[in-house]
Amino acid sequence: MLNQPAALDLTFHALADPTRRAIVERLSHSPASVSDLARPLAMSLPAVMQHLALLEASGLVVSEKTGRVRTCRIEPLAMRQAEEWIQARRREWVARLDRLGAYLNELQGKGGGDGPHE
Repeated sequence: MLNQPAALDLTFHALADPTRRAIVERLSHSPASVSDLARPLAMSLPAVMQHLALLEASGLVVSEKTGRVRTCRIEPLAMRQAEEWIQARRREWVARLDRLGAYLNELQGKGGGDGPHE
C-alpha cells in the first residue's frame, strides 16, 4: 500500500491522546452520538468535536448525521491496519529472540556459556 505509512501515522497520532483513546474505547462497544460521547468527558462539546474530527481524519471513526444527531462508529479497517503493523513488528522480534535463544543454546552445548569468564 503506497499510502499505508501516512495512514498509520494518522492512526497512531490519533491514538496517542488519552481522550481519543477513551472515545475509541467507548465506540468499540457500540455506535454513539456526539453528545453521548461528550457526556463523560471533562471538556466542552467543541473540544470533543475537534477530537472526533481528528479520529475521522485518521479513518478510525466514521460518523453520519440524521436530523440533528451525529452518530459515530468505529471503522475496523483502520484499526486492523495498525494491528497488522504491530503484529509484523512482534513477529520480527520473536524471530530475533528465537535466534538468540538458539545461539545461546549452541554456546552452552559447546561449553562456552556456562559460567563467568575470568
